[in-house]
Amino acid sequence: MAPVVLTLVLNIAGGPKLRDFAFLYLGLVAIIAVTFGLWPSLLAALASFLLVDYYFVAPYYTLTIGGEQDIVNLVVLLGVASLVGGLGSLRRSAQIRSEALARDLQVANKELERLNHEQAEAAQVALRLAVTEQQVKALEESDRARREFLANVSHDLRTPISTILTGSTSVIDDPSISPRARASLESVAAEARRLNAVVADMLDMARIEGNALDLQIEPVDLGLAVGSAADRLHRNSPERQVNVRRDEEGHFVLADWGRLGQVLDNLLSNADRAAPPKTAIDADVSTDPDQRLACVRVRDHGPGIPEELGDRVFERFVRGTRSGGGTGLGLAIVKGLVEAQAGRVWIDSVGGGATIAFCLPLADISEADSDQRVDRRSAVRRGDQVEDQGGSG
Repeated sequence: MAPVVLTLVLNIAGGPKLRDFAFLYLGLVAIIAVTFGLWPSLLAALASFLLVDYYFVAPYYTLTIGGEQDIVNLVVLLGVASLVGGLGSLRRSAQIRSEALARDLQVANKELERLNHEQAEAAQVALRLAVTEQQVKALEESDRARREFLANVSHDLRTPISTILTGSTSVIDDPSISPRARASLESVAAEARRLNAVVADMLDMARIEGNALDLQIEPVDLGLAVGSAADRLHRNSPERQVNVRRDEEGHFVLADWGRLGQVLDNLLSNADRAAPPKTAIDADVSTDPDQRLACVRVRDHGPGIPEELGDRVFERFVRGTRSGGGTGLGLAIVKGLVEAQAGRVWIDSVGGGATIAFCLPLADISEADSDQRVDRRSAVRRGDQVEDQGGSG
């Protein structure tokens, strides 16, 4: 269309008299070659050849040639237009390639910047991870050393404490000592027993954290274990009533009898310290057949557990208003012992009295085996032969 437009302009300006301005077609073909490429420029050169022949070469308005000079002029026009168009097309192709290369380089630079940024971030993350790993290792080593220290100290304290207990209790029975000396010795023996309970708690905590518990897992009557723990509490606190309720008979669970008794002793001891005088402690035993669990809920009527503590009461040395003279290890030991027997423990209520619950997996036993175990546990465990493994709570 560009040669047609140029032809219209030249015809309006003067028509055939402007035949000497035919070189303008060369410039037009060059512009088309640079802008659109080789083939459009060749098409424009051919159109220019025909238009110049038709409008500006005699005889006018026909596609005939009047002389040899006109043939030469037209051939030169077509040849020069083709040459200029080809050169312009080559320049345009080179320009297109350079622009594409520039775009590729720009994309590559952006990708390189992104990779460098990610590499820098990865290096920072790796550095932070290395520092964190060193800190974790240092904390683990410190915690291991602390546990070993507590275990060693607790173990070394048991011998002198046992000596103090043996000596003080043996002298108390001597009728020749004065009442004042006997009272002092009874105070020494009581404090030695309390210290022995604290040491026992520390040793148990060290065993739990070191996964060194020696458990004898067998089917155990959970209701019988709760009743035995209630009897032991009654011997220490005769005025405290424990209401044991069961939804059915024979709640057999897989547990260690001694460690289960320690869990119950700690829970009842905590409830005894927290409950006001002349109030009862409720111990409910129930089963969850769908989950294959048997659960115990120990509830007192004391001030309850502050909401801000929540499950933190199961952490070591965390003591609330209800802890009394405890060491803060009792509930941590309860949690460790219950979880070591494939159970779980939680706070069932807070405020207005507290309910601490735990569950253990049910045992699959026959009815005859159940009666036999109840008879054996009743004969052996209900008497004074039960060893109170509970700590200070």
